[in-house]
Amino acid sequence: MHEMSLAESIVQILEDAAREQGYVRVRTVWLEIGQLACVEQESLRFCFDLVTRDGIAHQARLEIIEKAGQGRCLACLAEMAMAAPYGVCPVCGSQNLQVTGGDQMRVRELEVE
Repeated sequence: MHEMSLAESIVQILEDAAREQGYVRVRTVWLEIGQLACVEQESLRFCFDLVTRDGIAHQARLEIIEKAGQGRCLACLAEMAMAAPYGVCPVCGSQNLQVTGGDQMRVRELEVE
């Protein structure tokens, strides 16, 4: 389950930022997750709750902002929304598509004290 390693990475980001910025507690984490990032959100929430116990983010709220997948057809250069990292261009029918967005995950914002 890679969601556990993702949750651990998020906690590391929070701890590093706390050392740099001097806060002692994280109340809320806003996390952007692209639709094409291959992250199971409920598993990530479960893992986040596990790895934040007894740390600076203990009982922090995890707010997930879902970003739509975006792509471009390399044959006709049409831009399109993508629900999967593969598919068929709705304009020309080509299967030669490139993901251009919605395949990342990032900490967008924190509420801290």
